[in-house]
Amino acid sequence: MTQFTLTLHCPERSGIVHAVTTFLVGNGCDIVEHQQFDDDVHGELFLRTEFTCTGPATVDDLTRSFDPVARDYAMQFRISDRTPDRLLVMVSKAGHCLNDLLFRWRAGGLGAEIALVVSNHEDLRPMAEAAGLPFEHVPVTPAKKPEAEQRLLDLVRDHRIDLVVLARYMQVLSDELCQKLQGRAINIHHSFLPGFKGAKPYAQAYDRGVKYVGATAHYVTPELDEGPIIEQEVQRVDHSHSPRALATVGRDAEALALSRAVRWHCERRVLLNGTRTVVFR
Repeated sequence: MTQFTLTLHCPERSGIVHAVTTFLVGNGCDIVEHQQFDDDVHGELFLRTEFTCTGPATVDDLTRSFDPVARDYAMQFRISDRTPDRLLVMVSKAGHCLNDLLFRWRAGGLGAEIALVVSNHEDLRPMAEAAGLPFEHVPVTPAKKPEAEQRLLDLVRDHRIDLVVLARYMQVLSDELCQKLQGRAINIHHSFLPGFKGAKPYAQAYDRGVKYVGATAHYVTPELDEGPIIEQEVQRVDHSHSPRALATVGRDAEALALSRAVRWHCERRVLLNGTRTVVFR
């Protein structure tokens, strides 16, 4: 059997789930998992259904067959199979998020294939190459930033990349690049933002006596660190935590939030809902 996933959202009205299940039954499909969310505030329905087909179905065949149903209900939909997404991971000097992604990838728990690592520094080349991955050094300077971003887009094209993961990549992407990668790039940052900006955020947090340390994984948009949130992780801390201890807790939170966001995205569990997301866990 081949397993597929249908995700969709559309204006809320009666008969949507019946139309979906009728289509699946009529095409010899069996539902494996079904989740839906009715957004009563905005009058939208969001749906994710995993199903198997016993016949020789393909994504293209199912998409064409489902299109008339989608038009009847003004659905925006996607049907995908179990082919793993290909990831391009971007890093700078901090390696904790990359190391966590590599471990989960090699253990088979990431739900995706890491295709290559790109960095504006050479520091993490040994980590990437030890995992058997190509490492591309793409320096970024104010004068050469357009060329660097075009090089990134070339790599996305040449390696057939589905998702760009900013795993503590410490460069701001241009508005143009953010728009080209819309819905296909995920970032991670500490959750003190918009407070404690700039260098040494954990030292700033220590000085203010914070009681929680966390991290936010979100889609990249031109609005810096304000894209639709996919996942957040938080840990309670207290007065005994030094700035170094706070940073250690923060790194763990960043790695966990990022890996969850990547896996959920690649499993088609994340649906955009304006500036928010619907996450079917």
